[in-house]
Amino acid sequence: MNPWQLLLDLLGGVLNFFYQIIPNLGVAIILLTLAISLVLFPLTLKQTRSMKAMQDIQPEVKRLQKELKGDKEELNKELMALYQERGVNPAAGCLPMIVQMPLWFGLFSVLRSIETVKDEAGETLYATSRYIGDGVEHINTTFLGMDLTASPSSVVPDLIKGGDILGALPYILLIILIVAAGFYQQLQTTRKKKDDKDQEQSQTAQSMQTAMKIMPLFFGFISWTLTAGLGIYFATSNLFRVGQQALILRLDERGDDDDKKMPALPADTPPEDGEPEKKGPSENASKKKNRRRRK
Repeated sequence: MNPWQLLLDLLGGVLNFFYQIIPNLGVAIILLTLAISLVLFPLTLKQTRSMKAMQDIQPEVKRLQKELKGDKEELNKELMALYQERGVNPAAGCLPMIVQMPLWFGLFSVLRSIETVKDEAGETLYATSRYIGDGVEHINTTFLGMDLTASPSSVVPDLIKGGDILGALPYILLIILIVAAGFYQQLQTTRKKKDDKDQEQSQTAQSMQTAMKIMPLFFGFISWTLTAGLGIYFATSNLFRVGQQALILRLDERGDDDDKKMPALPADTPPEDGEPEKKGPSENASKKKNRRRRK
């Protein structure tokens, strides 16, 4: 069977499952996004820790770049050894996004398959889909004042021209939320420590951060041109990942603090000169033992 069709059937089946519980397409998309985010949590965990580790090793990277400035081959070898030693994968930040790309296109195709039936005035009467509600049940495609089957770029200009600013506001706020959550998500893992403020970053880290900063704008653009339902997916995914990353970073920092606070085990000190080494039970322990024997 066609793998693409299998993916569409799977996404449609999960959407249909959630839609039967709460008959609203927006809520079904949110629940679908949360389910996918939970399944991809191991990748998110690896991504967050790898990006944080990349930030932490920047002083060492900068030192290697200064020492091996004229030998690029040796520099690359040392950097790869450093990455391997510290468990850093520069490409880990893109892994969850690459995995989800087929899901984005699949969800977009499922939403595009929804057919709306309108009255003479152009108002939507009901919508059907072969993936949701078995193609029979009327689908509620309105969520927070938005038509999830329409793109903001096709709706907002007409609403603004018609003077319906309030009708266009939910679409605009959705795009702003996607971009803002995306930027904050990047800020979580690239924030410097207080004692690292004056340290410069390596060219690799700067290039990676620049590329990652472009991604929220890219998602804002495609959310503007594609269906609002896909925008709901992006917004929910970004917000949920902000919470995931905050939890991961807090647990990791707490673990580091516990390791620092753990007292070192006292070393055995040899007896001083002239002082006999004490072996066996202490004097108090011997007295207690003798009292028990008398009783």
